[in-house]
Amino acid sequence: MPEHILSAFDRDLEAIRARVMRMGGLVEEALLNAARALKARDEALAAEVRRGDRAIDALELEINESCARLLALRQPIASDLRTALGVMKIAGNLERVGDYAKNMAKRANVLAQMRPIEGAPGSIKRMAREVHAMLSDALEAFIREDAALAEDVRQRDLEVDQMYNALFREFLTFMMEDPRSITACMHLHFIAKNIERAGDHVTAIAEQVIYVVTGELPGESRPKGNRDVYKVIPEGEL
Repeated sequence: MPEHILSAFDRDLEAIRARVMRMGGLVEEALLNAARALKARDEALAAEVRRGDRAIDALELEINESCARLLALRQPIASDLRTALGVMKIAGNLERVGDYAKNMAKRANVLAQMRPIEGAPGSIKRMAREVHAMLSDALEAFIREDAALAEDVRQRDLEVDQMYNALFREFLTFMMEDPRSITACMHLHFIAKNIERAGDHVTAIAEQVIYVVTGELPGESRPKGNRDVYKVIPEGEL
């Protein structure tokens, strides 16, 4: 392939990578701000998170359109084709994490009107920080093409599952001891579940990084926490 075509492809790919990192930064911010809004009972911050989701959605659309254009016009070789396809999947997973942050912010507004559940917002914020740290490392692995760091992120999802399980049991205890806390605990449970699912999507990002770098998706199933607890409360909305 002529050098000028290669350099044009590289420029296009770098521009797409820059958009992915911009999108990742917005998602990181949304995740932490949703947790902060919950803990501080800050309705203005929760509203900011909800509004910010539009920018995340717009970036996903831009990334997908740019990748489609790249594939159509540049005729990439196998490794570059893998990168373009991986980027589209990474953008999709980032968009889902942004959606979970938006959902957390919606429930944070509702919870601001209710009697607080002692200790729960702080525990949820710690869980959100763990997923945020995973996301930050997954994006770093993407930009550095570091499969080892991506695999580390992948393994850390177990910690998020364990934190979710501990919170779930804590909420059950609150509800059994004080029936007046049931509605608030249900909202808190769904927030914790949103964070746990966000962790799954961050793990999927790490797996795409491994695929882009090595050419193979991880074959070994990652460790998961006990999912039996999920059966106690249905996942439908209140």
